[in-house]
Amino acid sequence: MPKFVSFLNPTEKFSIQSEPLPELKEGEILVRNLAVSICKSDLHTYGGKRIEKSPVLLGHEVVGRVESFGRTRGAVDVTGKILQIGDKVTWAIFSSSPLDRNAQRGMPQKAEELFKYGHEKIEEGNHFHGGLSEYTIIRKDTPIAILKEEIPNEVASLINCTLATVAGAIRLAEGVQDKSVAIYGAGMLGVAACAMASRMGAKKIVTLDLDKERGAVSKKFGAAAYFLPTELVTEKFDVVLEFTGATEAMEHSVRLAAIGGITVWVGAVYPQEEVRLHGEYLVRNLLTIKGLHNYNLEDFAFAANFLEEEYQNFDFMSLIKGGFLLDEVEEAFQFALNQNPYRVSLTLESK
Repeated sequence: MPKFVSFLNPTEKFSIQSEPLPELKEGEILVRNLAVSICKSDLHTYGGKRIEKSPVLLGHEVVGRVESFGRTRGAVDVTGKILQIGDKVTWAIFSSSPLDRNAQRGMPQKAEELFKYGHEKIEEGNHFHGGLSEYTIIRKDTPIAILKEEIPNEVASLINCTLATVAGAIRLAEGVQDKSVAIYGAGMLGVAACAMASRMGAKKIVTLDLDKERGAVSKKFGAAAYFLPTELVTEKFDVVLEFTGATEAMEHSVRLAAIGGITVWVGAVYPQEEVRLHGEYLVRNLLTIKGLHNYNLEDFAFAANFLEEEYQNFDFMSLIKGGFLLDEVEEAFQFALNQNPYRVSLTLESK
């Protein structure tokens, strides 16, 4: 029987279990998972920094292969291509009705009847809805992208969180063409933002991070310069993207914005202290602060297209520590916590 990983709480950790696959409902698609990457939000849940439904099936940065359809005719991906058995695919983190009010406003990830892959509770007859599993049952109204076979699975898995989230941040910043961009945090999202912004015509890109080695890596992905957060205090930027979620970083990110600039906060996805802001400074400098959680259909489609066009131009594979199997999920998470690589990937396909 197919295996999946159940996570109860930070004390009891993981339990590898097996259940038979249920019969597919109309509109559902069965995907055999190929690879999943461990996102920072997975690590926050694993370490108790944030609380999810329990028991939960984690893992949302995932890529797989279509195995069967549940009474579905003519299912298409985000580009309009007809899905076929055997297609290599990835899918958005969310499934929600396109008729929902928030979906109609461009925020399907905040729809009332929202289903989030890698965040849902494991229940009787509802087990396969996350990346830490041999299979995923894709629900109706889930955006899907067909991918090129030659894109490494580990890299392809970045689309439906890392790259789509970065695309969303740039969208909220109203684009980056001919603009100066400061990127706070040179982890996976920050490095991906460098790559995406450089291809979208940013005039200048700088990164800020406490880790000098990560700052150096960001230059290989499009950054012109790297600074410690305490070093860059006078230059101002049209766009500031904040990916760390640290209170001090968010406060400082606002001070980096030029008059009329836009700052987008992305990293604050766990409980933390309140951010202190100076109202007069915001008002007099005509500043805008936006928050982004997840992304929408437009962002997901853009991310899939970006990687298809650019995967050979940016060495994302060098940032991913692979080689772990599903049975080694505990070791993979411990490695991710203790060694803090950009990403850890688990291989899920049969050998």
